[in-house]
Amino acid sequence: MATNNNNDQLQLVPETVLKRKHDMDEMKAKRAAQAITNPRGNRKVFSKSKKVIKVHKAETFVANARARRNHEIRYKRVLKKGMQKRASKKKVIKQKTIELDDEGDDEEITKTTTISFQSNSVDAPMVFVVRVRDQVGCPLSVKRALSRLRLRNVYEGVFVKYNLSAKKMLHLVEPWVVYGIPSKGMVEDLIKRRGHGKIDGKRVPLSDNTIIEQALGDETGIICVEDLVHELYTVGDGFSKASAFLWPFRLAAPKSGFQKRNLNDKDGVEDYGDKGEEMDEY
Repeated sequence: MATNNNNDQLQLVPETVLKRKHDMDEMKAKRAAQAITNPRGNRKVFSKSKKVIKVHKAETFVANARARRNHEIRYKRVLKKGMQKRASKKKVIKQKTIELDDEGDDEEITKTTTISFQSNSVDAPMVFVVRVRDQVGCPLSVKRALSRLRLRNVYEGVFVKYNLSAKKMLHLVEPWVVYGIPSKGMVEDLIKRRGHGKIDGKRVPLSDNTIIEQALGDETGIICVEDLVHELYTVGDGFSKASAFLWPFRLAAPKSGFQKRNLNDKDGVEDYGDKGEEMDEY
């Protein structure tokens, strides 16, 4: 009777589950061995320990050196002579056609409408600047200029007051950035989704209005997210302190081929420069 009770208490495992566990364990062991003997990418292991070295071609160093030299020449030319005819001093108004899809009774009827927009940032009080290139082929002078704009990493964005000095600085680093006039909805969306503040040198998410009130309430009177959005969009008296309080926005990189085609990706470098009111599309 005791043996029958013990057999009843045993839980039987199906054979398919046991085979699946065995196959998974064997696959994990193979992957672990392969990762040690032959790691992925253009890398070679010269010893049995985890010393991995990445191999660079000589042509890469030559291409980066040429790019640094060309950008250094451009930087000095723009610093001395300005953008000349490559940047307009007047507002440039363009038109574009937008498709409106209206579903009819039997089939979809496509309607188009034409809207006007400003294609540059002339007379704009504020612009949103995003860095779109890494430091490969970047000369030291451009790195310092990007650092002054607080754009030390690729796909980081900041709000900048668009005065004469900021305009000249953006012209110097134009091949590395995309900037334009943001809408109020875009400013609010950025702060609510990806907004972080700088408190005691640390990156703190803006999860509560008390964080904003403690940092900016006494000096500027900003006590909530709505006040922060209004101050940035209208470029009030506390714009500099509000912009300095915000940590540079870390945006998502375009990874898929569809996203890169939409951004006019050419030879690994996205479209850059002044986009005006089209900044919301980026």
